[in-house]
Amino acid sequence: MKQFLDFQYFQVIVKAGSIRKAAETLSITSTALNRRILAMEEELGEKLFERQASGVRLSAAGELFLDHVQKQIADIDRVKSQISDLSGIRRGHINIACSQALLTSFFPQQIAHFRRQHPAVTFSLYLRDRKAAEATLLDNSVDLAIVFEPVYMNELQILISKEQQLYAIMPSGHELAAKKQLRLSECSAYPLALPTSEYGVRQILDFKANRSMLDMHPAVESDSFEFLRNHVINEGSITFQIEVGLPTILKELGLVAIPLSKADMAAGSMYLIQKKNRILPSAAARFAEQLIKTLSQ
Repeated sequence: MKQFLDFQYFQVIVKAGSIRKAAETLSITSTALNRRILAMEEELGEKLFERQASGVRLSAAGELFLDHVQKQIADIDRVKSQISDLSGIRRGHINIACSQALLTSFFPQQIAHFRRQHPAVTFSLYLRDRKAAEATLLDNSVDLAIVFEPVYMNELQILISKEQQLYAIMPSGHELAAKKQLRLSECSAYPLALPTSEYGVRQILDFKANRSMLDMHPAVESDSFEFLRNHVINEGSITFQIEVGLPTILKELGLVAIPLSKADMAAGSMYLIQKKNRILPSAAARFAEQLIKTLSQ
């Protein structure tokens, strides 16, 4: 698998933007790493990198070669997983990108459930916003992604979509806490703790506020949903989250979650996606089946 190792080295250099930095990551000398790149360039008959004082960047030939390398590495991972299946031992490693709402409860539960049945399977979970999650699918850095209100791209395949109602989260002693459902206008009369504009939750809120001419200036805003929940606990303000992102320990935190009326505010959608036409490794495909089953319920 010497060629496969060269492919991995090439990818590390691309990400680092420097042969020296890549060599430090790989724990080899920059001279040895540079020799391997020169050997690949000699075999291909083209320069893969443009050498600059600040580092290296891909040449036109390097861009084409990177696409080939990513496909080869993905194919090797798939074959390795299939070979493991032949022995009756489901092994493998699953890479997932997801939005922040899924980190606290949904994925910890789903991964634990899967590993009880397949303990030899390991996971890497990456927090990515919508655009970044889709980009990691396209370069084969991850196998699956779940995002709320994704930016549609033709290169992606939707495995399942699930409507997600928005909930207002507030202290259990809040004036609105006894209501069974809320309108956004009711919430806007109180201090708000809102996610920043790159998140689908905020975009849905802003769309409704602009259409209804509501004053939605937040008391605080953050790209951390955990911070927003803790701010609510400390100040008694209101924040918002989709259903799947609601913590299972709301009661212990002294918080309540009240749905926003669907008549007042349209629900968004969450999508499980993969790269189109990519054959997933066996472990990732099996985990995708579990997620589809869970979300369809």
